[in-house]
Amino acid sequence: MSDTGNLDMADLKRRMQGAVNVLKEEFAGLRTGRASASLLEPIQVNAYGSKMPMNQVGTISVPEPRLISVQVWDASLAPAVDKAIRESNLGLNPQTEGNVIRVPIPELSKERRMELGKVAHQYAEQARVAVRNVRRDGMETLKKLEKDHQISEDEHRDLAEKVQELTNTFIKEIDELLARKDEEIMQV
Repeated sequence: MSDTGNLDMADLKRRMQGAVNVLKEEFAGLRTGRASASLLEPIQVNAYGSKMPMNQVGTISVPEPRLISVQVWDASLAPAVDKAIRESNLGLNPQTEGNVIRVPIPELSKERRMELGKVAHQYAEQARVAVRNVRRDGMETLKKLEKDHQISEDEHRDLAEKVQELTNTFIKEIDELLARKDEEIMQV
Protein backbone atom coordinates (compact mmCIF):
# COMPACT_ATOMS: atom_id res chain seq x y z
CA MET A 1 0.00 0.00 0.00
CA SER A 2 1.36 3.42 -0.89
CA ASP A 3 1.32 6.55 1.25
CA THR A 4 -2.12 6.97 2.82
CA GLY A 5 -2.51 10.46 1.40
CA ASN A 6 -3.69 12.83 4.08
CA LEU A 7 -5.65 10.46 6.32
CA ASP A 8 -4.08 10.70 9.75
CA MET A 9 -5.19 7.54 11.60
CA ALA A 10 -3.31 8.65 14.73
CA ASP A 11 -5.30 11.89 14.73
CA LEU A 12 -8.61 10.01 14.32
CA LYS A 13 -7.64 7.71 17.18
CA ARG A 14 -6.62 10.67 19.37
CA ARG A 15 -9.92 12.44 18.70
CA MET A 16 -11.97 9.29 19.43
CA GLN A 17 -9.95 8.73 22.62
CA GLY A 18 -10.75 12.34 23.55
CA ALA A 19 -14.48 11.58 23.37
CA VAL A 20 -13.97 8.56 25.64
CA ASN A 21 -11.89 10.64 28.10
CA VAL A 22 -14.66 13.25 28.32
CA LEU A 23 -17.13 10.44 29.03
CA LYS A 24 -14.90 9.10 31.82
CA GLU A 25 -14.79 12.58 33.40
CA GLU A 26 -18.56 12.95 33.13
CA PHE A 27 -19.08 9.51 34.67
CA ALA A 28 -16.70 10.38 37.51
CA GLY A 29 -18.93 13.35 38.33
CA LEU A 30 -22.09 11.24 38.37
CA ARG A 31 -22.89 10.53 41.96
CA THR A 32 -23.39 7.00 43.12
CA GLY A 33 -23.90 6.03 46.74
CA ARG A 34 -20.19 6.37 47.49
CA ALA A 35 -18.23 9.54 48.18
CA SER A 36 -15.67 10.51 45.56
CA ALA A 37 -13.53 13.64 45.30
CA SER A 38 -14.21 13.73 41.55
CA LEU A 39 -17.85 14.48 42.38
CA LEU A 40 -17.00 18.03 43.52
CA GLU A 41 -14.03 18.78 41.23
CA PRO A 42 -16.08 20.08 38.26
CA ILE A 43 -18.13 22.45 40.47
CA GLN A 44 -17.27 26.09 39.77
CA VAL A 45 -16.88 28.47 42.73
CA ASN A 46 -17.23 32.25 42.55
CA ALA A 47 -13.83 33.28 43.88
CA TYR A 48 -11.84 36.49 43.47
CA GLY A 49 -14.25 37.83 40.85
CA SER A 50 -14.21 34.78 38.58
CA LYS A 51 -15.37 31.17 38.47
CA MET A 52 -12.78 28.62 39.59
CA PRO A 53 -12.93 24.83 39.83
CA MET A 54 -13.40 23.55 43.38
CA ASN A 55 -9.93 21.93 43.47
CA GLN A 56 -8.35 25.36 42.92
CA VAL A 57 -9.81 26.85 46.10
CA GLY A 58 -9.33 23.93 48.48
CA THR A 59 -8.26 20.37 49.10
CA ILE A 60 -10.97 17.79 48.44
CA SER A 61 -10.68 14.55 50.41
CA VAL A 62 -12.80 11.53 51.28
CA PRO A 63 -12.25 10.76 54.99
CA GLU A 64 -15.14 8.25 55.07
CA PRO A 65 -17.03 6.25 52.39
CA ARG A 66 -20.08 8.52 52.70
CA LEU A 67 -18.37 11.88 53.37
CA ILE A 68 -16.44 14.36 51.26
CA SER A 69 -14.45 17.07 52.98
CA VAL A 70 -13.27 20.34 51.43
CA GLN A 71 -10.48 22.16 53.25
CA VAL A 72 -10.84 25.70 51.87
CA TRP A 73 -7.45 27.46 51.71
CA ASP A 74 -8.90 30.96 52.11
CA ALA A 75 -11.52 30.95 54.90
CA SER A 76 -13.31 33.93 53.28
CA LEU A 77 -14.22 31.61 50.37
CA ALA A 78 -15.95 29.00 52.56
CA PRO A 79 -19.44 30.55 52.05
CA ALA A 80 -18.90 30.65 48.25
CA VAL A 81 -17.81 26.98 48.24
CA ASP A 82 -20.84 26.01 50.37
CA LYS A 83 -23.14 27.91 47.99
CA ALA A 84 -21.56 26.34 44.88
CA ILE A 85 -22.08 22.83 46.29
CA ARG A 86 -25.70 23.58 47.23
CA GLU A 87 -26.45 24.98 43.75
CA SER A 88 -24.73 22.14 41.87
CA ASN A 89 -27.94 20.08 41.42
CA LEU A 90 -26.20 17.10 43.01
CA GLY A 91 -28.67 17.05 45.89
CA LEU A 92 -25.91 17.61 48.46
CA ASN A 93 -26.25 19.47 51.75
CA PRO A 94 -22.84 20.75 52.92
CA GLN A 95 -22.06 21.70 56.53
CA THR A 96 -19.50 24.43 57.08
CA GLU A 97 -17.25 24.56 60.14
CA GLY A 98 -14.72 27.38 59.73
CA ASN A 99 -12.73 26.66 56.57
CA VAL A 100 -13.73 22.97 56.45
CA ILE A 101 -16.84 21.99 54.57
CA ARG A 102 -18.21 18.51 55.19
CA VAL A 103 -20.46 17.05 52.52
CA PRO A 104 -22.36 13.94 53.65
CA ILE A 105 -23.37 11.68 50.75
CA PRO A 106 -26.97 10.54 51.29
CA GLU A 107 -28.27 7.13 50.21
CA LEU A 108 -29.74 7.20 46.74
CA SER A 109 -33.44 6.59 46.29
CA LYS A 110 -34.61 4.23 43.55
CA GLU A 111 -35.93 7.25 41.59
CA ARG A 112 -32.58 9.04 41.86
CA ARG A 113 -30.77 5.90 40.67
CA MET A 114 -33.07 5.74 37.64
CA GLU A 115 -32.41 9.44 36.90
CA LEU A 116 -28.65 8.92 37.17
CA GLY A 117 -28.93 5.91 34.86
CA LYS A 118 -30.68 8.07 32.26
CA VAL A 119 -28.01 10.75 32.57
CA ALA A 120 -25.26 8.11 32.19
CA HIS A 121 -26.97 6.84 29.02
CA GLN A 122 -27.16 10.41 27.65
CA TYR A 123 -23.44 10.94 28.31
CA ALA A 124 -22.61 7.64 26.60
CA GLU A 125 -24.74 8.54 23.59
CA GLN A 126 -22.98 11.93 23.30
CA ALA A 127 -19.65 10.10 23.33
CA ARG A 128 -20.86 7.65 20.65
CA VAL A 129 -22.01 10.57 18.48
CA ALA A 130 -18.62 12.27 18.92
CA VAL A 131 -16.81 9.07 17.89
CA ARG A 132 -19.09 8.67 14.86
CA ASN A 133 -18.45 12.29 13.87
CA VAL A 134 -14.70 11.58 13.87
CA ARG A 135 -15.41 8.46 11.77
CA ARG A 136 -17.45 10.55 9.32
CA ASP A 137 -14.58 13.06 9.00
CA GLY A 138 -12.20 10.19 8.25
CA MET A 139 -14.54 8.70 5.64
CA GLU A 140 -15.01 12.10 3.97
CA THR A 141 -11.23 12.54 3.83
CA LEU A 142 -10.94 9.12 2.15
CA LYS A 143 -13.59 10.02 -0.44
CA LYS A 144 -11.78 13.24 -1.23
CA LEU A 145 -8.39 11.48 -1.47
CA GLU A 146 -9.82 8.93 -3.90
CA LYS A 147 -11.59 11.63 -5.93
CA ASP A 148 -8.29 13.55 -6.15
CA HIS A 149 -6.56 10.31 -7.25
CA GLN A 150 -4.26 10.33 -4.20
CA ILE A 151 -5.41 6.82 -3.24
CA SER A 152 -6.90 3.96 -5.24
CA GLU A 153 -10.36 2.50 -4.79
CA ASP A 154 -8.80 -0.54 -3.06
CA GLU A 155 -6.79 1.69 -0.67
CA HIS A 156 -9.97 3.64 0.04
CA ARG A 157 -11.79 0.41 0.92
CA ASP A 158 -8.91 -0.87 3.10
CA LEU A 159 -8.54 2.42 4.96
CA ALA A 160 -12.32 2.72 5.37
CA GLU A 161 -12.27 -0.72 7.04
CA LYS A 162 -9.50 0.45 9.39
CA VAL A 163 -11.46 3.59 10.29
CA GLN A 164 -14.55 1.43 10.95
CA GLU A 165 -12.53 -1.01 13.12
CA LEU A 166 -11.19 1.94 15.13
CA THR A 167 -14.74 3.27 15.52
CA ASN A 168 -16.02 -0.15 16.65
CA THR A 169 -13.23 -0.40 19.24
CA PHE A 170 -14.14 2.97 20.78
CA ILE A 171 -17.92 2.35 20.65
CA LYS A 172 -17.30 -0.97 22.44
CA GLU A 173 -15.23 0.82 25.12
CA ILE A 174 -18.03 3.38 25.59
CA ASP A 175 -20.59 0.57 25.96
CA GLU A 176 -18.39 -1.20 28.53
CA LEU A 177 -17.90 2.02 30.52
CA LEU A 178 -21.67 2.56 30.49
CA ALA A 179 -22.35 -0.99 31.66
CA ARG A 180 -19.92 -0.55 34.57
CA LYS A 181 -21.42 2.83 35.50
CA ASP A 182 -24.96 1.38 35.35
CA GLU A 183 -23.89 -1.41 37.69
CA GLU A 184 -22.29 1.10 40.06
CA ILE A 185 -25.41 3.30 40.07
CA MET A 186 -27.75 0.39 40.75
CA GLN A 187 -25.65 -1.01 43.63
CA VAL A 188 -27.39 -0.38 46.91
